[in-house]
Amino acid sequence: MTRYKAIDTSPRFLAVDLEKQLLPGNLEHAVHHLIKHEFDISRFDSRYRNDKSGASAYGQ
Repeated sequence: MTRYKAIDTSPRFLAVDLEKQLLPGNLEHAVHHLIKHEFDISRFDSRYRNDKSGASAYGQ
């Protein structure tokens, strides 16, 4: 006879603050800083827009 593993269906939501995970000195922090402050990413705005309202896909 098969024995199935019990599935826990109670929801668990963990609050995640991604800014706190970007610790200075690691690669992820450097990439985040370059994209936010050094690179001009405005040329991607025309491609990544919401079709209905024209809003940017990623707000800054």
